[in-house]
Amino acid sequence: MKQWGSEMSSSSKEAILAAARRTAQAHGYSGLNFRDLAEEVGIKAASIYHHFPSKADLGAAVARRYWEDSAAALEALLAESSDPVRCLRQYPDTFRKALESDNRMCLCSFMAAEYDDLPEPVKKEVQIFADVNVAWLSKMLSAAKLVSSKKSEQRARAIFAAVAGAQLMARSRSDIALYDALIDSYRLAGLLPA
Repeated sequence: MKQWGSEMSSSSKEAILAAARRTAQAHGYSGLNFRDLAEEVGIKAASIYHHFPSKADLGAAVARRYWEDSAAALEALLAESSDPVRCLRQYPDTFRKALESDNRMCLCSFMAAEYDDLPEPVKKEVQIFADVNVAWLSKMLSAAKLVSSKKSEQRARAIFAAVAGAQLMARSRSDIALYDALIDSYRLAGLLPA
């Protein structure tokens, strides 16, 4: 019986994280509300406190899971194709997926916009998301020999900021075609490989 209880507890925690991710991608950290999440998951609000003693704990866990999933997706992209140029071409698709899902945003980009109001543990996880993306992009840029290793991090930051900005603009108009057009313009300008 104990094992069933821990499985139930684990599945509740996963359901809470999934619901919190959807909410934060649509409404940011400020949109996380234990009562609403409990209703969505079909549990009592007090049950969320069993897994996440505070909103800060939940926000940090959601952001951590998001960057871990993002890092895994980037590594999977590399595993599918050892060609760094191809990986760089496909990178914007990782942000496009959020827009395809009910015009959602990258969770950590949304939270970064709320940075001044975030608890320290959440800020840390949001920063790690950016660091993971920039490090991966820098690695791909160097491997593709598109820029010198000294300039790869600077270029990686520009790509990350540009792609996140394109997502923000497209979301504000509920227009994925705008996102695609912006990404194409980055390719034409030479920021991303064509």
